[in-house]
Amino acid sequence: MSVRFLYGTGNSAKLQSMRECLKSLDIEIIGLSELSGSKDIPEVDENGGSPLENARIKAYAYYRRFGIPVFSCDSGLYFDNPDFPAELQPGVNVRNVGGKRLSDEEMTVYYSGLAARYGRLTARYKNAICLVISDSVAAECMDDSLSGNPFHIVDKPHEKRAKVSGFPLDCLSVHIPTGKYYYDLTEDDIRASSGLVSSTANGFVSFFEDILRRFF
Repeated sequence: MSVRFLYGTGNSAKLQSMRECLKSLDIEIIGLSELSGSKDIPEVDENGGSPLENARIKAYAYYRRFGIPVFSCDSGLYFDNPDFPAELQPGVNVRNVGGKRLSDEEMTVYYSGLAARYGRLTARYKNAICLVISDSVAAECMDDSLSGNPFHIVDKPHEKRAKVSGFPLDCLSVHIPTGKYYYDLTEDDIRASSGLVSSTANGFVSFFEDILRRFF
């Protein structure tokens, strides 16, 4: 019999992606919109200082509302350069800088400026998960097994910057193994480069395998 978990997200793409990621496990995943009380989904103030804090805030809020095992995820952007100031790490505030929410163009200018100042930045998205099973049982993780592959943020935007909206950092993102902008990768590059295969999915699988072994 499958174990059923609520995924605390209203994003259908994220829901489908997680289902695909965990399809090898005996787990049924439902989303917030699939609940009978989905009209009463609480508004959650994601005011944590890290991806794990935000994942925890969301998971406990949804558990208190629906009373069933629920997990939530969050992510943040971090730079690995040793001389990069800790106070400038974007973390969960990728778009919010100095109390201001940046537009796409402002983000491009800001992050390309950081790369010009500190050299090309070695970036990584760090992911976190919190799973609440009952009032007394919960598990969480934000280790390297859930992190995305490193990539470079550079100071010169790709020419496509004016054509792609909503993802401004894409025009500054360079694939480390090939040295190409992600926009310029070919099918041959993708087939040849193991660097495009993220270990993140394996990290989530390992997390839930451990949950099933320990609690179900």
